[in-house]
Amino acid sequence: MSAVKIRPIKAGDNIAIAEVIRRVLIEMGVPKIGTAYEDASLDTMYESYNKPRTQYYVVEKDTKIFGGAGIALLEGQNSSDICELQKMYFLSEIRGLGIGYKMINKCLDYAKEQNYKQCYLETMPYMQDARKLYNKVGFTSLETSMGNTGHYSCQAWMIKTL
Repeated sequence: MSAVKIRPIKAGDNIAIAEVIRRVLIEMGVPKIGTAYEDASLDTMYESYNKPRTQYYVVEKDTKIFGGAGIALLEGQNSSDICELQKMYFLSEIRGLGIGYKMINKCLDYAKEQNYKQCYLETMPYMQDARKLYNKVGFTSLETSMGNTGHYSCQAWMIKTL
């Protein structure tokens, strides 16, 4: 069996990553409205992230996609210095193996290369393992949301200075 690899998304990954994200969101009991589940970009991830200062990575093993995460400018913010960690989800088969830690650091390295000064994220309060990982890499909790992501059902907000 081959090793797990993290690589930039390709056009041919769209169907697989959309399926992974929706499957994980359903598994986690995330509402289908006000979250990534209803994002129009979910079915066109390659095209959505094929823009300047924007990148999405997938986790691949044996040609199968197991998850992903991306960086993009935080929408609805007056500053071009704040990015958002987006759509970071992994199938249960690869959770707990340190891949999330590697992925988040790859995304944060990309954000730094793009001269972002801060990275924002939104999650669900009950996603304790994810929040533990975000704390481990230096994210701190915020009292309120930032920007205009459309994810009003996500009630936990965090930020990290890069």
